[in-house]
Amino acid sequence: MSTFDVESYFRAEHAELKTVVDASYTKIAEPFHRLVKLSAKSLAAGGKIMFFGNGGSASDAQHFAAELIVKYGKDRAPIAAIALNTDTSVLTALVNDYGMEHLFARQIRGLGKKGDVVVGMSTSGNSANIVKAMETAKEMGITPAAFAGGTGGKLVGLCDPLMIVASTNTARIQEMHTFLGQCLCGAVERELGLV
Repeated sequence: MSTFDVESYFRAEHAELKTVVDASYTKIAEPFHRLVKLSAKSLAAGGKIMFFGNGGSASDAQHFAAELIVKYGKDRAPIAAIALNTDTSVLTALVNDYGMEHLFARQIRGLGKKGDVVVGMSTSGNSANIVKAMETAKEMGITPAAFAGGTGGKLVGLCDPLMIVASTNTARIQEMHTFLGQCLCGAVERELGLV
């Protein structure tokens, strides 16, 4: 039988998360505020928010798009949002025909328009398909926003606003990304006066 101490492990994980939350707040408060304002402005003008990420971040992208299309808290009009990692036919064709690095960029080129907002998620900030997507968005006049961690990687100077979680632990970064996405959904519907 293992001598693993579940209680100590759980306590340490909890303590680390609290530290990351507090350390990240001052770093991400201002860019988060700008993301809310830019998103609301885009949506009010008929634009949309496109979310995307890889792995667990892909699940978050679906989650946030669903919160906006359906509802976050109270019943209200749908908010234009889409997750670019949900259509398996498009995803598999893109990877097969163009390569993984074009996975989101080509969708942005086909679905995006000037004034839209994209929100990409990369714990390292170095995912090639996220970086290429941001380059495409910027070129098209679409706001390139991202959630990252660590140093922000290649997304620094490319994304604005960029929210960098103060951690190099993938689990803690992803937890903060989920928190940020949930806050974004709640803040945007309030900024738009829908609740």
